Amino acid sequence: MAHAWTFFRAGGVDQVVLRSGADLAHLHELDQKLWVALACPTQGLEIDARTLTLIDADHDGRLRAPEVVAATRWACARLRDPDDLVRGGDRLRLASLVDDAEGAALQALAREVLVARGRPDDDAVTLADLDPRAGLLPPGAAALTAAALRESDDDAALADLVAAIAARSAAQPPRTGADAPPSAPAGAAPATDPEHAPIDRAAADAFFAEAAAVRAWRAEADGASARVPLGERTVDALAAWQAVRAKVDDYFTRARIGGYDARAVAAMNPSLDDYAALAAAGPLSADAPALAALPLAPVAPGRPLPLVEGVNPAWAAALATLREQVVGPLLAAPGAPAPRELREDDWQRLGVRLDEARRWLAARPEGVLAGWDGARLAPFDEPALRERLAARLDEAELVGRRHALIDDLEKLVRLQRDLLTLLRNMVSFAAFYRREGAIFQAGTLYLDGRSCELSVRVADPARHALVAGLAKACLVYCECRRAGRTMHVVSAVTAGDTDFLFAGRNGVFYDRQGLDWDATVTKVIENPTSILQAFWSPYKKFLRMVEEQVAKRAAASEGVQSAGMSALAGRVAAVGKAPAAGGAAAPTALRSRIDVGTVAALGVALGSLSAVLVGVFGTFVELGWWIPLALGGIVLAISGPSMLIAWLKLRQRSLGPLLDASGWAINGRMRVDVRLGGSLSQRAVLPQHARRLLAEPGAPRRRWGWALVPAGVALALGLAAWRWGLPDAAAPELPQAAPVVAPAASVASAAAPRASP
Repeated sequence: MAHAWTFFRAGGVDQVVLRSGADLAHLHELDQKLWVALACPTQGLEIDARTLTLIDADHDGRLRAPEVVAATRWACARLRDPDDLVRGGDRLRLASLVDDAEGAALQALAREVLVARGRPDDDAVTLADLDPRAGLLPPGAAALTAAALRESDDDAALADLVAAIAARSAAQPPRTGADAPPSAPAGAAPATDPEHAPIDRAAADAFFAEAAAVRAWRAEADGASARVPLGERTVDALAAWQAVRAKVDDYFTRARIGGYDARAVAAMNPSLDDYAALAAAGPLSADAPALAALPLAPVAPGRPLPLVEGVNPAWAAALATLREQVVGPLLAAPGAPAPRELREDDWQRLGVRLDEARRWLAARPEGVLAGWDGARLAPFDEPALRERLAARLDEAELVGRRHALIDDLEKLVRLQRDLLTLLRNMVSFAAFYRREGAIFQAGTLYLDGRSCELSVRVADPARHALVAGLAKACLVYCECRRAGRTMHVVSAVTAGDTDFLFAGRNGVFYDRQGLDWDATVTKVIENPTSILQAFWSPYKKFLRMVEEQVAKRAAASEGVQSAGMSALAGRVAAVGKAPAAGGAAAPTALRSRIDVGTVAALGVALGSLSAVLVGVFGTFVELGWWIPLALGGIVLAISGPSMLIAWLKLRQRSLGPLLDASGWAINGRMRVDVRLGGSLSQRAVLPQHARRLLAEPGAPRRRWGWALVPAGVALALGLAAWRWGLPDAAAPELPQAAPVVAPAASVASAAAPRASP
């Protein structure tokens, strides 16, 4: 039957519950689409990096789901009860190991460790027993290097052989997996240095096999002088011959065509039009492609190929090399100078001799040893030297197996301690949603009267912000400094307002070890933190706009006043001075600073504004019991859009982009709702039973301020009584006067028109 899993829902996704050893033993059966994270980095997390390195099989700095599954199955296969992985702890009991061959080897090693640590009667081994490993390994190093041999032995020949094997291995493609060579000792030089690069038996066997093939290949040449007519210079001669072979064949073929038909000689040579086009192409050089396409020399029937004078400039150097390395050594008599021209029959004989050498060279074995001469390979063929190397490789393999066994024991102890923590931060985010402290949470940032617990380490803040902004959360990037060290973190502000969060603010960051760091804000990505913040946001924006406009108007007015005062000061300073030549200056009256038209316009505007306000207030008062509803409608019209946008963004707020930008592979959205966000960012709260003193220390007392409270209450009561008609109801009813009726004659006389005088 399939394993029965239990899930809990958090962050908008179903997450598996890992609470028993059976859950861990069947982890490979769980569909990886149900994992919260499929990969994570091995550095920068709040978990022992050594544990993650031991799980990282390909050592690429990233931990993937298959590697986690493999490590879990490996640990369950070596423990009697997988529940030990759930109980945790770094104390591995010997009785919990299985009884197979590998378990017996681990038990025997653990007992040796306890004896070496002076606790032979103990029944459990800890990480402290395995680190440091002094006394646990036999003398020697697991990696056999030339440098180690030169330091420990006086066998220079063996050290040279190991260095040669390492040099040959460095030129080959790297081996991976089980075929990979052992690692170099800690603190050793890079493996690219043959003196410090480690070798293993596979590298030694490959070296000797390649060296044997190279010796057999060279023996073929030693048995037939035709294959190497020039000895060690044959390879260079072949290169010089191959470089001009096609062009020389082309020259002699053109000459044979000219001998066949004299009319073709002109066509076999470049025409004047060809030279004119070459000259018109621009500045010429000896290596111009158009020049190299021309024949090696002027073609004539039966004419030998000149090698010195009268040759194509583009091929002059190659022909000189051919004359020096091929024609002279193979055609000239000993001690005689090399011929200055080459006949076609001599060229054919050179081709026959060098073609056999070319076929021999093509059969050269692959590898770097084929380029080594026989003198360099000869010392490594001694049987005694190979026996000494085999003995040292046996010792190194023994140390390597024991080293691997110690690594397995350490890995098992670390997995018992850390595996469940890793699974609860990768297969599910139980540690985060249960507020147990996730491994990606770097610490707590204290800033602007609040603490932010959702803080993640960041390697490149600029690159991180490109993806993290999609989390729809308010993010604060900080540079943290302590004792000459620097790190970058990003903290999610999920509660409170963000009015005073800006680059340059300082705070304190506490890491998971309790160390405090000086934190400076470098970047802020603004997003709403709550519906309440969105409610007040329009009013705060309006106040900021008013403040900015008032400041601008005040600055402009101050500039105008300063200019006016400067002009007035200038006129005052000019009073009493003699008029300029050419007539007396007419006295200028100071213009009034107040324009009557401006005052009138301001009065009309204020009156109109007052009338509008009175009308609005009157209409508002006439609403009666509908006044609260009207107030609510006004507030909703102002704050409603901002609250709606905030609600939509808060629904989209998630943890995924924040971790994806840090190298994780999050498999779901992992929402951070308002309730969880409120717990991740906590504002300052007074302690229980604390007292608040309302009087500000050092400030003068303002007793008259309390008088405003009853005055305000009385005014409110008066307005309410006036609106509800209480004064009219309480006043006594006064008698009404009878209407006065005018006589009809008076009415008629008043209505008659007056005569003009």
